[in-house]
Amino acid sequence: MSEAHFDEYEHYNYDHGKHIFSGHSGKQRSKKEASEHTNHFDPSGHSRKILTKLMNTNNNKKTKTKTFYLYTLHTHIGKAREMAATFLNISSVKLNKWQVALILGTPLAIGLGVYVFRAKSGTRDEATQDKTRQKSNKSKDAEKARSKGKIENQTLSIDGTAPDSELERSKKSAELGEKLTPLAEANNYKTEGNNCYRNGKYDEAISFYDKAIDKCPREHRTDMAIFYQNRAASYEMLKKWHKVKEDCTLSLENNPRYAKAYYRRARAHEATKDMSECLDDVTATCILEMFQNNNTIMFADRVLKETGRLDAERGMREHVPVVPSAAFVNTYMRSFIADPLQTMNVPPSAVADTPPRGFLRARRAFDDQKFDDIIAACTEEIESSESESQYKVEALLMRGTFYLLCGSFADSKNDFDAILANDDADSTLRVYAFIKRAALFIQTDEREKGLADFLEAEKLKPDNADVYHQRAQILLLLEQIEEALIEFDKAVRLAPNHAIAYVQKCYAEYRLSLMTSDQSRLERVIRDFEQAIEKFPDCVECYSLMAQVLADQQQFPQAQLFYEKAMKLAPTNPSLLVHQAIMMLQWRGDIDAAVQLLNRAIEVDPKCELAYETLGTVEVQRAQLQRAVDLFEKALLYAKSQAELVHVYSLRNAALAQINVTRKLGIDMNTISAMAQSGFVTQPGM
Repeated sequence: MSEAHFDEYEHYNYDHGKHIFSGHSGKQRSKKEASEHTNHFDPSGHSRKILTKLMNTNNNKKTKTKTFYLYTLHTHIGKAREMAATFLNISSVKLNKWQVALILGTPLAIGLGVYVFRAKSGTRDEATQDKTRQKSNKSKDAEKARSKGKIENQTLSIDGTAPDSELERSKKSAELGEKLTPLAEANNYKTEGNNCYRNGKYDEAISFYDKAIDKCPREHRTDMAIFYQNRAASYEMLKKWHKVKEDCTLSLENNPRYAKAYYRRARAHEATKDMSECLDDVTATCILEMFQNNNTIMFADRVLKETGRLDAERGMREHVPVVPSAAFVNTYMRSFIADPLQTMNVPPSAVADTPPRGFLRARRAFDDQKFDDIIAACTEEIESSESESQYKVEALLMRGTFYLLCGSFADSKNDFDAILANDDADSTLRVYAFIKRAALFIQTDEREKGLADFLEAEKLKPDNADVYHQRAQILLLLEQIEEALIEFDKAVRLAPNHAIAYVQKCYAEYRLSLMTSDQSRLERVIRDFEQAIEKFPDCVECYSLMAQVLADQQQFPQAQLFYEKAMKLAPTNPSLLVHQAIMMLQWRGDIDAAVQLLNRAIEVDPKCELAYETLGTVEVQRAQLQRAVDLFEKALLYAKSQAELVHVYSLRNAALAQINVTRKLGIDMNTISAMAQSGFVTQPGM
């Protein structure tokens, strides 16, 4: 059969590529990989990041690989808040592109992606097993190898394909008067059908498979499953999707663990946009193949992205904005050097009014960290008459900021637009409206508009440090590290005593040293971090970023010391607890310690979306699927952007699909994990 008769998903690729498990930016890593597989801090606006870690290779030698299955999206910058399939390898402590928020100024998430990690040992079907055996036989000559390749191509789309010589033998037997059994006759028809299929004669192939099905005794269920599956392959080539689903279902009735039938039916469901059924079927395929088939994993990734996207679109329409926790708001506010909402002086006499109204009430609520009261108080100021409204522009800026923090992007943009349309508004307030609207545009994937707003802010106030600091964070997220460093330099020159800008500049230098594989620069960066800590001993970010750099360099004991120092300064910071939990998985594979830290993060901040999401991911690894679903549902309540919703819905949908499939197949996920560890792979009869 020619290559034209196969699409990309027919070619099951069992020859897994080389896994790069180095824990640093040197051996086996390109500059691009070093850049991509390194912590990125989150810029202004609702920003998060992908935590890119390659784990402790020493633990790989000491412990067995314990691979568990978890799909995601979505996430994505580039590869998806990118790939929606995630595998967390806890015992060997390997996390690949696991999304987490970095403890920097702006914790608001820009939905990024997660990648696939898969184990090296794999499921083989009969054709691939034959391929592997032939590869291991060093005495095979080139001609035999080419012949092998031809046979494999014949068996990719249809099962039970036999060489034409077998059919000739059957014909000779018939000529000699030997009576064939019904099963033998059925297999002859199947072979004729396979020959037609290979030659692109799909209608004729269907006719032969019809005869095979009619002739085959019903007790030969494995053969019946193959006949139906092969007929479904022919219907698929004709794009008769209803018939494909029908035949795959009949095939599975005869062989409930027939991976190829699930896979083909999943593709038919995808073609007809039945994505929920498609997800269940591709999940079943992954489980039956022990998650060893890369093409199936890539297919599952695509399906999860789509189901996450569809659910997120509905979720955004139904989503109820939630004012984030005090920890979240304070972290965001700390990212600014001179935000007028924090620096402006309100007349004491006005504050003394009982009770304060409008913006004065909002400002008092801000100072008292009663953030739930702020939007209503600002609205009161904005809707009052001109004679009564002294702080209308300030109220618009504050309300727009809190709409942004809540994820109400349209409302936030309206408030910032109103400020920028007012030529009489104070220029400083206009600058911060531009800065925050820029962050909003980046959040909603309107990058050019966001960068344009930064330029407008710079024109208005070229000496405003926040313009450069916030833009630097955006550029760093966009992987424009050298440009980001230029902006950080400007910010630090204008505000040399702002600890966060100073230490974030150090972090950008660290990222650049990895990207350029510059060891001397890396050593200099570490000294810069030490100087930052000496200069700003009370800055939580100095210790937390230093801890992340050390963890990234596999220096886990030293990283733990810096996390402990950070926790003394901010004992209720949930992001610190989440990062420590992740490091415990990297460092020791200590799930119990990680779960304890994550539960503590939820205790100190019940609105911490990151903690729910991360704990849900860990619960999937422990095969506690229903518990994971419950945690993902909680995370959805506090997700803010559509990209975040896509990601969390993908996680939830993956867990739900696993629940559905394992119940239907009578498979325990713990058993699947144990089988994957032992290297035992079972393949249903073909």
